[in-house]
Amino acid sequence: MLQIRDLIWGLLFAGCAAAIQVQITPTQGEISVGESKFFLCEVVGDAKDIDWYTPSGEKILPNRPDIFVSRGDETMSTLTIYHANVDSAGIYKCVARNGDKEAQATVQVKIFQKITFESAPSPQEFNEGDDADIVCDVVSSPPPTIIWKHKGSRIQVAKDVRFKIMDNGHLQIRGIKKIDEGMYNCEARIMARGEIDFKMIKVVVNVLPTIRARLSEVNATADTEISALLACDADGFPEPTVTWAHNNVVLETGNKYSLSDDGSELLIKSVKKVDEGDYTCIAKNKAGEKAEEVSLNVFVKPRITYLSNQTASEFEEQVTLTCEASGDPTPTISWSFQDRVFTEGEQASWTRPDKYESLDRNIMVRSHARVSSLTLKNVLFTYAGQYLCTASNSIGQDIKQLYLEVRYAPKILGPVTVYTWEGNAANISCEVEAYPGASVVWFRDGLQLPSANTTNLKIYNTPTISYLEITPDSQNDFGSYNCTATNVMGSESKEFLLIQAEVPSSPEIEQVEPFSSTAVVKFEEPDSMGGVPIIKYRVEWRLPGQDWTGKEHYASDDMTAITIVGLKPETTYEVKMSAINGKGEGESSLPSTFKTEPVRYSFTISSETPPPIATTSVALREPSAPMLEVKVQERGNTLKVNWIKQDDGGSPIKHYLVRYKAKHVSDWKPEIRIPHNSEYVMLSGLDWNTEYEVHVVAENQQGKSEPGVISFRTATDPTTIPDAVDGGSGLGTGAIVGILIVVFFLLLVGVDVTCYFLNKCGLLMCIAVNFCGKAGPGAKSKDMEEGQAAFTKDESKEPIVEVRTEEEQTPNQGGGPTEPNETTPLTGPEPAAADTTSTVVNLLPSTATNSVAESLSTAQSSPASETTTLTTSASSPTKAAPAKASPKNSPAAQSSPLNANTQPDVGPLVDLSDTPKAPPSSNPTPPVSEPVSPPSANADGPQSQRDTVKAPDSTQNKDLQVDGPAKDAPNALCTDSTTPAHNDGKTVKDDSTKGETEVKNATAEVKTVPNEAPQTNGNESKA
Repeated sequence: MLQIRDLIWGLLFAGCAAAIQVQITPTQGEISVGESKFFLCEVVGDAKDIDWYTPSGEKILPNRPDIFVSRGDETMSTLTIYHANVDSAGIYKCVARNGDKEAQATVQVKIFQKITFESAPSPQEFNEGDDADIVCDVVSSPPPTIIWKHKGSRIQVAKDVRFKIMDNGHLQIRGIKKIDEGMYNCEARIMARGEIDFKMIKVVVNVLPTIRARLSEVNATADTEISALLACDADGFPEPTVTWAHNNVVLETGNKYSLSDDGSELLIKSVKKVDEGDYTCIAKNKAGEKAEEVSLNVFVKPRITYLSNQTASEFEEQVTLTCEASGDPTPTISWSFQDRVFTEGEQASWTRPDKYESLDRNIMVRSHARVSSLTLKNVLFTYAGQYLCTASNSIGQDIKQLYLEVRYAPKILGPVTVYTWEGNAANISCEVEAYPGASVVWFRDGLQLPSANTTNLKIYNTPTISYLEITPDSQNDFGSYNCTATNVMGSESKEFLLIQAEVPSSPEIEQVEPFSSTAVVKFEEPDSMGGVPIIKYRVEWRLPGQDWTGKEHYASDDMTAITIVGLKPETTYEVKMSAINGKGEGESSLPSTFKTEPVRYSFTISSETPPPIATTSVALREPSAPMLEVKVQERGNTLKVNWIKQDDGGSPIKHYLVRYKAKHVSDWKPEIRIPHNSEYVMLSGLDWNTEYEVHVVAENQQGKSEPGVISFRTATDPTTIPDAVDGGSGLGTGAIVGILIVVFFLLLVGVDVTCYFLNKCGLLMCIAVNFCGKAGPGAKSKDMEEGQAAFTKDESKEPIVEVRTEEEQTPNQGGGPTEPNETTPLTGPEPAAADTTSTVVNLLPSTATNSVAESLSTAQSSPASETTTLTTSASSPTKAAPAKASPKNSPAAQSSPLNANTQPDVGPLVDLSDTPKAPPSSNPTPPVSEPVSPPSANADGPQSQRDTVKAPDSTQNKDLQVDGPAKDAPNALCTDSTTPAHNDGKTVKDDSTKGETEVKNATAEVKTVPNEAPQTNGNESKA
């Protein structure tokens, strides 16, 4: 079996060796233009050479760039076509050779063009209205079919004649519109291959700008620093840019012009006349440009360019005033003098001057273009003064003034008669009008005044008036006086008469209108005023046959009625009047008789049986409205409203009701009630420059009268503070603060003095102790007396022990810390120096107070050694405890409180009855066995003796005293001094006994107050 198989393989091998076979893979190929592809040539059999040949039969060499041949091994060769083009198409042949044996195979290569958009730009822009040719160039093999789509739908050329697909595949839109804008789809198809591709093309339709000027003409005024705004609105697509041009020059933002961000607004700054003209607004975009003209008209306000003052003399033939003005439009020129206006009938022109002539033919106005003249003929002195030239047009006006000076002789004006009386000074006024100014001289009887023998004359001169003041002494001073005025143009004289004044004639009473308690007297002014004004009217009335009662009333303009008050109802009166001027009182008028009205009541009496008179009616009514007048006070917003009582209606006035308000508001101020006997009310705090309305109502038992009404306006708010102007006495802020500081200081001094006398403390206490060496009044004796009184009143108290520390050789020197007070426990533990000595005093409640058995530790911690004084007191005598006290010391002990000197270092009393004992100190002192009683106080000695704490040898210390003043007391400080003592470890010697007692580190002063323990000893002593 194995041999048969080997045989078959051998036959096959021999057959193959005999022939060569060639196969190309793939057998055919299609390549798109630009693509690359390779072909594999496989040879079966031995082949020495494998070659490839182009469609033209040319052997393909290995080094060609577009076609590459490579042989992988002896049986395989590869043909690679790179970036194929149309020329690469054809039949390629692969030939294998081995000696004389040859085999070949071919492959057909087809090159085709894929759909390729060679030119289809996006976006494509067209102007509105143009025929748009939308480009879409497509190449392929075979040529493609082109389909156009817009807004997702295929364009149907047959339905819209504006659309057309060109032979080259382009889309044509005739008269393209803005609505045709959008995305277009250019789609190419090759049916044979089923190939399809498309390109989206954006079509943009540009719109030619449209432009519109907001104002075709803009008016502006020159030389006013005002700017002119020119504006135009442009529209189009894309958004057009706007520029401005003037005289073919493009304008840019700078000092003269300013453009808005979009260029639509042109601001011309500080318009001048040269800026006038046409301005072009230009809008431009891709579709083109448009332009619009805007005209700027610049007007000029009138300005008077020439006007000159003139001078003339009275009675000259004429004088001409000239005024020139400029402006656009041409201004009209007019003249005015005082209240008269002179103007042309029409505006002047170059060809026809206009002329205006006054009715009196003395004033004529001529105008020619921009010049006007005013001619005054037959000049009078009244023509002198200020003339106004007014140039006006539609833009504004300009006014300037000139002065015409007319030189003329003096003119004397004023009244020629003056009235006065002997002893009353009068002024004769000589008012002179002249140019140039005139000098004035007074004469009488040909003599110039004042003369040497006239003492009752004085002359006062002002620029226009000369006053002659005369105080007549006799009838000779009355008469004629001459005033003569002279200047360079001439002179004039005038006679003035000084006439003796008379008293006025009597006024005439026309009518008396009576009421129940008042009457209104109506009268006419006197026929003769006497030459001087009437000052007052006197009204007098009486009951027939009785004395006259009168009252004076100040006269006022148009005063024709006066009211009499306080009359009795149903009473006949006589009334008369007289007038008073500066000369005196004139004659009284003839008496006029009248009768007051009855008081009218109204009531009804009714009963079951009517009386004969069922109703009695007596007229009673409300009072008449009071008459009001207003007087302004010094402060313009404070006013005094006076009223005059009228008829009371037969019933007494109870009170007046006043209310007021500002006229521009509706709410009244709170009503004010005024007593019946008052005649005015003060209204203060009113608003400045405000009109007020005041109502005053009189009220009686029957009701209220009609209101008396008056209106007034307050003064304008002054620019200065009235109080400051009037020298008011108001206090300023500084004065008030100063007063408060002084009051506060006095209060502190009072408190300090009170503390000095009551509590022995305060600033005054420290001053007295430090600088005067004295304590406060009764500082020590008061404490001792209070303690003694306490023992006297209550025998159950325990002894008072007083412990005092002193420096060596300085009995009254206080140098330790502050003394304990009544609430400071003396036996409590306190820090002390290592060498502090504790002084112990024993208080036995059942024994005499002269014995000391308990020890008290010092309450101070100071390194100084001080002497200690212990003082004990008992409320009643008891048997002496086992102590070494001398009986003869008792009287001295009892008398010591009376003779003891007040010391500034005596501490307050401290109750030790409930205080625990102090623990022993580190350096205890042996217990004191007995106190030593000193002899009676000696004030003559160098130093007073004091009870001392004795050692067992009973030695005394001369510096420890009880009675008598200390010579060193002035050197003592306040009890709260913090100066430390420096007597540590020193020995104090007594001059009499030469004994020595050493007391170390005692810096506290202690007082004890009695406790509640019963006492049996009635004697009182201090040790």
